[in-house]
Amino acid sequence: MIETAMILAAGRGERMRPLTDHTPKPLLEAGGKPLIVYPIEALANAGVRRIVINHAHLGGQIEAALGDGCRWGVEIRYSPEQQALETGGGICKALPLLGDDPFIVVNGDVWSDCDFSRLELAEGDLAHLVLVPNPAHHPEGDFVLREGRVYAEGEPRVTFSGIGVYHPRLFKGCEPRPFPLASLLRRAMADRQVGGHLHPGRWMDVGTPQRLARLNGWLRRGEG
Repeated sequence: MIETAMILAAGRGERMRPLTDHTPKPLLEAGGKPLIVYPIEALANAGVRRIVINHAHLGGQIEAALGDGCRWGVEIRYSPEQQALETGGGICKALPLLGDDPFIVVNGDVWSDCDFSRLELAEGDLAHLVLVPNPAHHPEGDFVLREGRVYAEGEPRVTFSGIGVYHPRLFKGCEPRPFPLASLLRRAMADRQVGGHLHPGRWMDVGTPQRLARLNGWLRRGEG
């Protein structure tokens, strides 16, 4: 069982403006609670006991709202960034807090009913990605899933959900500077070290006010 996770929460949320001018995107509410609370609750229910959260824009609000995590039965630690380091750089900077074993990473701006307790990393792999059917706003997809393996090229393509399991070795030699996680994943895919599966349940990239409103409707109606 994986006991450590990271929630990526350092993005500025430009597409969410003006909602994010004074509130960090992870603290925007849907269904009566902040977006970031949903993955915290799901991770805690899956047995995760340590959660690292990175932040940049209005990060002090995130720390004040979530505290040390005791109300969810987890330990929350923070990885502040003076400037947002993107997905790859943010994880790289947080590695000292994440330990030596595989860990889960969740984008702070996605909502999903993914069962984190079922995520695992196969022997010899550096990553395992949760993939979803291409949403309307991203019809071209990201990667190819074939017999449990993920490839950078080919057809048909599916979308990376923003949820994955990574081994610290994936980040070997990296520095805490801005760079995308996808660059490391493609390199590992070329070495056939990335597994994955297609998530059969619900998922949303809550990247715009319109999608936030749609998610709020789902949750208010009990559809989430």
